[in-house]
Amino acid sequence: MEHIATLDPSKIGRANEITQVTIGAGAVSLEEFVAVSRYGAKLVLSQEYLERVTKSRALVEKFLAENRAIYGLTTGFGDNVRKVIPQEEAVQLQLNILRSHAASVGKPLSAECVRANWLMQLLSLGRGYSGIRPEMLSLIVDCLNEGVVPYAPAEGSIQSLSVEANINLVLIGEGRAWYKGELLSGREALERAGLKPLMPACKEGLCLTNGINGATGIALIALYDSLVGAQTADVAAAMAYESLRGTIMGCDVRLHSLKYHSEQSGSAENIRNLLADSGIMAKYKNAKVQDPYILRSIPQVHGAAKRFLRDAATSLLREMASCNDNPIVWPENEDGEGLMGGNFDGTYTGAYADTICIADANLGKFSERRMDRLTNRHFNGGYPPFLAEKPGVNNCYMIAQYTSAGLVSEIRSLCIPATGDSIPVSANWEDPIPMAWWAAMKAAQVAEKLEYLLAIELMAQARAFDLTDTSVHGTFAKATMNVHDLIRTKIPPVTEDRHFGPEIETVHQMVKHGDILKTAEKESETLKF
Repeated sequence: MEHIATLDPSKIGRANEITQVTIGAGAVSLEEFVAVSRYGAKLVLSQEYLERVTKSRALVEKFLAENRAIYGLTTGFGDNVRKVIPQEEAVQLQLNILRSHAASVGKPLSAECVRANWLMQLLSLGRGYSGIRPEMLSLIVDCLNEGVVPYAPAEGSIQSLSVEANINLVLIGEGRAWYKGELLSGREALERAGLKPLMPACKEGLCLTNGINGATGIALIALYDSLVGAQTADVAAAMAYESLRGTIMGCDVRLHSLKYHSEQSGSAENIRNLLADSGIMAKYKNAKVQDPYILRSIPQVHGAAKRFLRDAATSLLREMASCNDNPIVWPENEDGEGLMGGNFDGTYTGAYADTICIADANLGKFSERRMDRLTNRHFNGGYPPFLAEKPGVNNCYMIAQYTSAGLVSEIRSLCIPATGDSIPVSANWEDPIPMAWWAAMKAAQVAEKLEYLLAIELMAQARAFDLTDTSVHGTFAKATMNVHDLIRTKIPPVTEDRHFGPEIETVHQMVKHGDILKTAEKESETLKF
């Protein structure tokens, strides 16, 4: 099990610090996965990787020479499994699956999601049980390293195969791809990158349109963004304790020792540590009996969301390390065997992508409620309405709170589980369908909306810090003040209304790339998860 990665809290938010990733015998971490998919880290295939792929390919060649009855090798696909394919048509069969399956529609998949799809295929097909040629996998690596990004319509897939087919048409010189910002034919994109297309050998077209790799890759990106979001939510919550002058007793270690959830205790500890040197917390510790729910139950709600995400990480990291192909090429002595089964099924990926949506919804609704309380003159403890310099003439963050409300509503709609649905396909040969593709796509959308919610809240928190008279209320903690100062390096103090949309985008990038989290951790130990 050494090839299965584990969740490491110290690495959350640090994928952009990784510049090269090697696929070999050991595990590829979630951060390494995102480093390649999002940040363009260079990818290397180890000699061990290439050797196991070569051995698996030799068995496929043996199966074909012996004309064994193996799905997708000597038979058609789906309900066409009943059709025997002559040896002389084996290559045409693989070309046809790539061409015919490239039937997704709509706007193209983002570059990072295309790259995540390819990286997942490299991980799954490179386990040594698929029979794909090492040359084909090396071409994928070259495309990733040279920045070739296939054009793949992202809508209308029930698993991943129609999107994967669009992506992998480029490998055979068909389809379309971006190269250095220009959309070209697949063949021309490869040529400009100094690469040559490959005709698919037997079984390779099936390998490149099979499994749950595309959906899993997107779900892994959603997972990473949600982990960063969950930790950043603790930072925003600590700032809320100060700006709203709450009582830190809601995070008391004795209180949380009676709930047997380490994630809850961890969130409470994070807030205590971030605010350890806060004069405001010292002053207001016993100023009231208890805070509103939105402050005193932060550890419980954030902790529950982190539990969901931890469970999602356990399953998705196992999927990342699995061989999701069908058939499996099993090295039984020297003869080998083709095992037909259902390792391509997407229920694990889909169910935990749905779970990510629910986790993020809980984090997001708390962020929006903190934002509302901070801008609402009836509940914000004396700040001006909407944190405006001159309320009435200036609206300040009035409509930013509307945006938060809209984002929460959108997230709620996206929380409807996709994996509870099923529409049979392929003449009912593939009768139950996990709908993992849509689950993963939803999760990626929800994770980004959570980032925006946190960005808006952090902007408001920074504004509240500016308005706080520290001579009256006490000083801010170093950790939270550092976050305030980071935001102020890009977003100037608000003295009057201006165009706030671009500023939200700027802080959103600070959240997404882990800048807020890493800044807070400079004055505190690594946040618990």
